[in-house]
Amino acid sequence: MTDIPEFRSEFHEPDLDPHADTSVVVPDEIPGDELESSLRPKNLREFVGQHRVREQLELVLSGAKQRGAVPDHVLLAGPPGLGKTSLAMIIAAELGTSLRITSGPALERAGDLAAMLSNLVEGDVLFIDEIHRIARPAEEMLYLAMEDFRVDVIVGKGPGATSIPLEIAPFTLVGATTRSGQLTSPLRDRFGFTAHMEFYSPEELQHIITRSAVILGVDLRAAGAEEIARRSRGTPRIANRLLRRVRDFAEVRSDGAVTVDIARQALKVYDVDELGLDRLDRAVLRVLCESFGGGPVGLTTLAVAVGEEPTTVEEVCEPFLVRVGMLARTPRGRVATSRAWEHLGLSPDTGAFAPTPLFTD
Repeated sequence: MTDIPEFRSEFHEPDLDPHADTSVVVPDEIPGDELESSLRPKNLREFVGQHRVREQLELVLSGAKQRGAVPDHVLLAGPPGLGKTSLAMIIAAELGTSLRITSGPALERAGDLAAMLSNLVEGDVLFIDEIHRIARPAEEMLYLAMEDFRVDVIVGKGPGATSIPLEIAPFTLVGATTRSGQLTSPLRDRFGFTAHMEFYSPEELQHIITRSAVILGVDLRAAGAEEIARRSRGTPRIANRLLRRVRDFAEVRSDGAVTVDIARQALKVYDVDELGLDRLDRAVLRVLCESFGGGPVGLTTLAVAVGEEPTTVEEVCEPFLVRVGMLARTPRGRVATSRAWEHLGLSPDTGAFAPTPLFTD
């Protein structure tokens, strides 16, 4: 691969997008927010939860290391905040290689991807976050790179254009997506291993919070950790965020110890109720129940009523409300369930818009 710089100079390969995040990362020296990085697990043994994924991934990595080959490409699918980026860093750390990080939206042109791939060293891990948003020209170039470790660079324009094959070093692609259904079949089928991330149990979140408290130097009591974990929506990112906010409250308005009472007082200040619903979640439910008799209500109407964009309501609020059984999506619109009425302390309306609850306790 020593001839690559001369090749790029001769044919003037397109430079990377100046706004694209394409930094090379050594797993032991992760850049960015030092605090956030310190909370990430460094290896599979430290990674809490996702037991099935951890076991499968350990087999994939161990088998590749025994054969002296690069592992198959890995696709990590699941909701935000469950540890996909942490697993990508762990993969690079377990293999003892460097990690190159970028995102799907940053790869707008095939030349951006070609320049990045040509600079990879054998065994490197390329992590593409939100890979379902990668531009089609770059995606089509990625097909050949994933299968044959080769890309075709088009030199010139019009009838005189020439396709020059460029060999690239064997690498492992780790793609992360929150919407695996939006991946095209050709791209999805080229991943040798797909991990489906699941939400965490309160017990697992409590373990994560306890570990984070030790790193942050927080005096966290067991009952306080349990209270925070119970309100974290099954998501480690939210759990660590709530821990830091409770720590602030404990240090400013108390003696610094995070007890169950301090945790409850702090989370009340930050508008996080006992089920993990925040201000916007409750606003959606309250408007749905009080203003529209429980529905059905269209998404746009509901969003206007709470003063938010429809995409915010649909992508931020609804997934959790549906998961906890407080909201249902129907062909006619959004409907509040009996659990939503009960959580708000309201009685189901008997008006024209009152539906039969789709879920019961």
